[in-house]
Amino acid sequence: MDIDLKDPKVQAYINQYIDQRIIGASRQIYDSLTKQIKAVDDKVQQVEKKAVKNRIAIIASKGTLDMAYPPLLLATTARAMGIEASIFFTLYGVEILKKNAKLKVAPLANPAMPMPVPNIIGAMPGMTAMASMMMKGMFKKQSVPPIKELIDMARDSGVKLVCCQMTVDVLGVKQKNLIDGIEFGGLATFIEYGMGSTINLFV
Repeated sequence: MDIDLKDPKVQAYINQYIDQRIIGASRQIYDSLTKQIKAVDDKVQQVEKKAVKNRIAIIASKGTLDMAYPPLLLATTARAMGIEASIFFTLYGVEILKKNAKLKVAPLANPAMPMPVPNIIGAMPGMTAMASMMMKGMFKKQSVPPIKELIDMARDSGVKLVCCQMTVDVLGVKQKNLIDGIEFGGLATFIEYGMGSTINLFV
């Protein structure tokens, strides 16, 4: 049976067949390119994840008034400079994250204080409260915000406040007694963040 290629129906069928083959080939090429692009994106993300970023990772391990200022001041300053920042609160540093925390500084065996106090006097009742009040007054005189305000500033500016889950479990700290807006993580959380940081500090 001869096929009349000039027949409009035959031409329409041929054109439809050709269009389907072109569409099918295009779809295969598109799917192949999509897979290749996704593979490249995945590799880029892996490289970026491992790459060192312009950020600071700080460990806060002490819960005294004098040792609460450094990590918070460093982190908020970093954020003001456009640098990522994270503070990992572990051991006694978790005290800083407690609601209505009343941090103190003891004059006992603390010769670096502006007004050194003999141990025999520093051990007297009321001396810790006096030393703490004196330090708060010194910071206030220099317009340095109190700890509570620094925590709010850090949180509002995007500083990651991470509480050590192990410390919470070991010391029996209840999460309801800690401030809002913090994260919980283990040691691996800090290590992973610190591996991609330009600055790592232990306070």
